Amino acid sequence: MKTPEVAENSVNLAKSLANVRVVLSHTTHPGNIGAAARAMKTMGLEQLYLINPRIFPDAQADAMASSAVDVLHKAVVCSTLDEALQGVVLVAGMSARVRDISQEVLTPRAAMPLLAEQAAQHPVALLFGTEMSGLTNDELARCQVMVRIPVSPSYTSLNLAAAVQLISYELRLAAGLGEYAKPSLNPAPAEQVERFFIHLEQALNEIEFLHSKQPTKLMHKLRRLYARARLEQEEINILRGILTLSTEYHGKLKKEANK
Repeated sequence: MKTPEVAENSVNLAKSLANVRVVLSHTTHPGNIGAAARAMKTMGLEQLYLINPRIFPDAQADAMASSAVDVLHKAVVCSTLDEALQGVVLVAGMSARVRDISQEVLTPRAAMPLLAEQAAQHPVALLFGTEMSGLTNDELARCQVMVRIPVSPSYTSLNLAAAVQLISYELRLAAGLGEYAKPSLNPAPAEQVERFFIHLEQALNEIEFLHSKQPTKLMHKLRRLYARARLEQEEINILRGILTLSTEYHGKLKKEANK
């Protein structure tokens, strides 16, 4: 269960994502817009800006958005990049192509903490270019951060929505929203664990498994194996039940064999 402090921090982190705009420039396929909206919503992003999309709104965009049509319906359609970036303090431009420019290129994992830090207080933008050619040099000139997804050099083509998904995921991690609560572990007390090992050794003797030259060494190895599992009480009960039934069954087999 989350403490009030942890819950409040999670809410604040989620609110920081509200300062993030995903800006798609001159998107040609409406399905990609819908798929990008879906990718955004799964990561907690809902501000979608579209610069001169070829076709929007469109039924195909709605279909690809699935349950993220609300993100589409709230999308801001702009005629210029200036309009889409108004009020933004930091812009990260996504580029798959090698450019003849001196600007530093970062991986998503290196770049997204910079965006997350600013998004805690100010609007920021993730800028994606058209599907065929990506961002223009003029668009990249408006970016303070240039990001390239490290893909296989033998095939660098990445779908627009897939790129949005990957970048949004990295941003969510950078914003501190990627941790799941660890399941509570209730390890069995030492005396219960020791009773299990005594039972295990007895059972292994009864089924003649420990009739070897080094039974003590084998038991030490079994202790190490179960120690790594950090057995809980219910698990010990299950294992001891298996041992009991195994030895009873083995005993029946021996009696039948001796008849």
